[in-house]
Amino acid sequence: MSNIVITGASGMIGQYLTSSLLHKKHRVYGIDLKSNEFIGQDQNYTFVQAEATDKDTVSNIITSNRIDVVVHLANSVDNDIDPLITDSELKRSKACDKFIYSAAADAGIKSFVLLSTTDVYGPQKGREPIRETTAEKGSSLYADMKLTSEKFMNKAFKKSDTVPVIARVSPIYDAEHTENLHAHVYDSKDNVGYIFNDGEYGYTFCCVFNLIDFINGIINVPSGRYEGVYNVCDSRITTAKEIIDYEKAKHRIGAVIQKSPNALLLNKGKMKSDYRYFDPSLSFNNWVFDNTRAKRIAPMRWSLSNTK
Repeated sequence: MSNIVITGASGMIGQYLTSSLLHKKHRVYGIDLKSNEFIGQDQNYTFVQAEATDKDTVSNIITSNRIDVVVHLANSVDNDIDPLITDSELKRSKACDKFIYSAAADAGIKSFVLLSTTDVYGPQKGREPIRETTAEKGSSLYADMKLTSEKFMNKAFKKSDTVPVIARVSPIYDAEHTENLHAHVYDSKDNVGYIFNDGEYGYTFCCVFNLIDFINGIINVPSGRYEGVYNVCDSRITTAKEIIDYEKAKHRIGAVIQKSPNALLLNKGKMKSDYRYFDPSLSFNNWVFDNTRAKRIAPMRWSLSNTK
């Protein structure tokens, strides 16, 4: 059994992770400003209601409880921030990251898992899968925020025994939370779904259960064998047609029109500030990520087809 701290514990990802860890009899310390359903339900769960930026409170939890692993989900999308990334959110993230890494290093934490994003690579062209060695070209505020987090983390643990793990995760979904998928086939301006040709083009997403399996794998792998960056995502792309069929079956999308990709314009301004905005003119760029490294830790067996 390990002692594990989760920041952003009341977000969608945080609650899935908490449930999994408690089921495996780990001791979990959850930190979030919002409450959650696990409070008072399990003797192995301690919840601290606090902002992730509360330096004294968060640092005290890490340094006073013989923590083995910290999973840093706070300041991550689909967890506890709005779709629009503001300057204040960027400053909040920097302030939080600096002290939490320092506290973990001082406490001799075995491993530290940071939730980052595949957005750091930016749009790619060509047929080659996007690997962890691909240059970071992300231009969105969210990509900038997570790259800064990665840099702070690597610097903080450079002379520490703490093993840093960076999970660059593709846009997350589960059976009911499909906003990230929906954004790739829906025109909010015209309030209509859309598709190009037969919809057999696609994108790489990450079922939340693949991420949970990966984090569990990191916790269980012997110390020192898993340091570095991992692309955490589904093992195959999800096509636009699959998304539309799935959303129709759930009655979450109405009319769908066929569009011509030649008539589309790139909206760089919108993409920079809104992490969920997807410009359809990028639909035929390369969105295939190589998750070979992550599959050494977890099988990445989940996809839209078996997520019910």
